[in-house]
Amino acid sequence: MERGADGLMEILFSSTALVLGVFAAGALLAWSRGARALAAGLAVVALLPAATIVTALSWPALVAVVGLAGVIVWHRWSRSSATVSRWAARSRRKVGVASSLDIVRHAGTLAVRRRTATVRPSLAALPRWQRFRLATSEAAVELCRTGVLRVWALVEDVVIVVGGPRTGKTGWLAGRVLDAPGAALVTSTRTDLLDLCAPLRRQTRGEVFVFNPAGLGDRTSTITFDPLTGCSDPVTATERATDMLAAVASGAGGDREFWDGQARRVLAALLHAAALGGKRMADVLGWVADPDTAGREVPALLRRSGVTAFEQDVMQFLTTNERTRSSITSSVMPALGWLTHPAAAAAAKPGDGFDVARLLDDRATVFLLGAEEAQTAPLVCALTGHIAREARRLAAGQPKGRLDPPLGLFLDEAALISPVPLESWTADMGGRGVTILCAFQSRAQLLARWGEHKAATILNNTAAVMIFGGTRDKADLEFWSTLAGERDERVTTTDDHGRVASRSVRKVPVLAPAQIANLPAGRVVVIRRGIAPVIGRAQMAWRRRDVRRRARLLARIEAETRWHRRSEALRAWADQQLGHALTVLAARWPERFGEAAERVWSSNAMFAELRAIRRGTEHDQAAEATALHEPSLGTGPGGAVGPSGPVDGAAGDGRWQR
Repeated sequence: MERGADGLMEILFSSTALVLGVFAAGALLAWSRGARALAAGLAVVALLPAATIVTALSWPALVAVVGLAGVIVWHRWSRSSATVSRWAARSRRKVGVASSLDIVRHAGTLAVRRRTATVRPSLAALPRWQRFRLATSEAAVELCRTGVLRVWALVEDVVIVVGGPRTGKTGWLAGRVLDAPGAALVTSTRTDLLDLCAPLRRQTRGEVFVFNPAGLGDRTSTITFDPLTGCSDPVTATERATDMLAAVASGAGGDREFWDGQARRVLAALLHAAALGGKRMADVLGWVADPDTAGREVPALLRRSGVTAFEQDVMQFLTTNERTRSSITSSVMPALGWLTHPAAAAAAKPGDGFDVARLLDDRATVFLLGAEEAQTAPLVCALTGHIAREARRLAAGQPKGRLDPPLGLFLDEAALISPVPLESWTADMGGRGVTILCAFQSRAQLLARWGEHKAATILNNTAAVMIFGGTRDKADLEFWSTLAGERDERVTTTDDHGRVASRSVRKVPVLAPAQIANLPAGRVVVIRRGIAPVIGRAQMAWRRRDVRRRARLLARIEAETRWHRRSEALRAWADQQLGHALTVLAARWPERFGEAAERVWSSNAMFAELRAIRRGTEHDQAAEATALHEPSLGTGPGGAVGPSGPVDGAAGDGRWQR
């Protein structure tokens, strides 16, 4: 061993090692100066003394030298300066956007399918062949397509969609609703998501329910939700008050935030008292409007609770000066304004309750329709919060603490009708098996509703942002351009005669604000965690095969129906003409044609009555199916409507039986 060490030292301090060091240093210096050809030549010459040294070393010494060289290379490769240099070189090579290899490694189909067992624990036990046959949408959400590749986000990731009106947000979101592997909660200010997704969701997943407190499209709510549900629990009462007041809060700080906090305490106490006393929301409104009545009834009800803080909050509200009470009342009353809306009041009537566990088990879909001008946002926000929090509670008892399949929260126009506490949900819900997809018109809308700090928290917790363009706000465009990063652009300067005077490189944005503002229709910019920005195509739901297949089926049914109606009308006209002809003949020759004329007119009358009965039946079936734009004879799993009415345990009014 000593001879090996002595031999190594002799070789390292020999003239051969000196020559190797000189040529290697020269090659590195030439490479750093940009002389690539000279560096390559010196490196080739340096191979000769290197080969001499390798053949002269024993194998233990050779292993030691190779190990030392590996440590030196690893250190230089992983240090900060080398990392920054590689990133800069990669950015220059890829023009600041994600390459196909980046997408495949970090956001492609194979990358997300490798995480299937993590985000969907129940699928881990399936044989490999069955897992291979599963659709990628069982564990991921498709963001966009670039070339032949698809960019995905896992179902545990939060996705925010930003784009102006009529830029394709809703069309893209509808496709994600159809792909959702589990139960889904969908909010919208229009009925287009309901019309497009409800029939297919009913066929492929479970039952579909509608909560329409705004009365949009004259659609009747098939479920009811009383905001007092569960408020006998003090924690639930506080959460319900927070949700209802968040729907009418401005997001601004200062005095308004202070009064909103006071209103939250008072409303939570009143909801708790009403739930303990078996009251209704109209009684809560009466207590806010009439402090004298509240002073006689509320303290007695709150004494039934073990939480003395609620009674103290109410007494402080009732005994304070008129100016302070008016300020608190002005914050509480907008959260109760929906009580004056007939459709909202009907949707909030006490009923059998809403079973969230059944919703998750049956993979059902709930559409929440709202309108900001109808003052129904507090009611929609309260139901959204109730379902999400109950799902989070149920997730705690599931394997690995997450829902499987996940619950999808598809919040279209969330800032207008369902401003739930996204600053906390985006940080916690993903690990509980709740997928959150939110659509906003602009980043400014986020700031206006949640405030600067909460909006920043929401964006920080977001794994992927999809930008559809359409915005004209300079601050928004510069913000997204900054997130997209910069790239190197070569600049060539010429003289008056067109000869090249100089060449230089300058930093420019990967996507200029004007480019983001003027994105072509169907194009999106995806800023996803882990890779550079991606510019791709967003697939609209009406281009999907299942949607087009159903559209063709409905068109064929409609065409056949028109043909049958025309044929029936033609036959009825021919029978009438035959009856008239026989009547004329019977008047001239009664013995020969009288009996035939009576028989034809009797048959015509019978068939006319049958046609009237059938038209009435078809009208009733069409009216029943119009609520969800579903064919009247369509059936599906999870309680679809059959020819004779609801099946699979669904009650006639659309509520679940306990």
